[in-house]
Amino acid sequence: MLTLSGVSAAYGSVPAVSDVSIAVGEGEAVGLLGANGAGKSTTLRAVSGLVRLTGGTVTFLGTNLASLPPHKITELGIAHVPEGRQVFPELTVKENLEIGAYIPSAKAERSRTLELVFSIFPVLAERRRQLAGTMSGGEQQMLAVGRGLMLKPRLLMLDEPSLGLAPVVTDATFEKIAEIHAMGTAILLVEQNVSRALALVQRAYVLESGRVIMHGTSAELANNNDVKAAYLGVAGP
Repeated sequence: MLTLSGVSAAYGSVPAVSDVSIAVGEGEAVGLLGANGAGKSTTLRAVSGLVRLTGGTVTFLGTNLASLPPHKITELGIAHVPEGRQVFPELTVKENLEIGAYIPSAKAERSRTLELVFSIFPVLAERRRQLAGTMSGGEQQMLAVGRGLMLKPRLLMLDEPSLGLAPVVTDATFEKIAEIHAMGTAILLVEQNVSRALALVQRAYVLESGRVIMHGTSAELANNNDVKAAYLGVAGP
């Protein structure tokens, strides 16, 4: 479905990721793990067309994304929920969601998709007339994910969905992400809460200093001594 092959990207003259190769299959959930500054968010931005590639290729369903502007990439079926939620605070919950369905194919199904989002996130239905800026962090995160779903994506990319959330809210957020994945939507998840991420995804890649240093199934990585020592707070042998 999604393939990054030897991708390098930079912000101006500053390299951000180098020779990154990852893949996400149809309906699969894949994680990108690593410390702050490892290049996880940049990898998502490379897929979305928000950062300049300096090498390699990104393909989605057979289409080369490198020459496409971000809105054309979105139209192919990729929704990117960025770090920090970035909802429109002065708009209502319903207005924020409706903005998510801005491409023609999604706009035609907007009412039906809105009801689907409300069924997944009942709190959004209850707060549909509330200004987004007055909601809690957890509610805003659900709104950001719901806005991404309004595109009716084939692939949903999530950047740090648990950032700044209390543990109980993180639990609820990941339950909803699992529910979305169970509906058939492929997931590419960037998450610093490694134990949470590995419980959700089937496979994951570990990035360090802009490079993939490890790849495996969730079980393999959860039992890897280096991963346990670096990210799960468990000392190696």
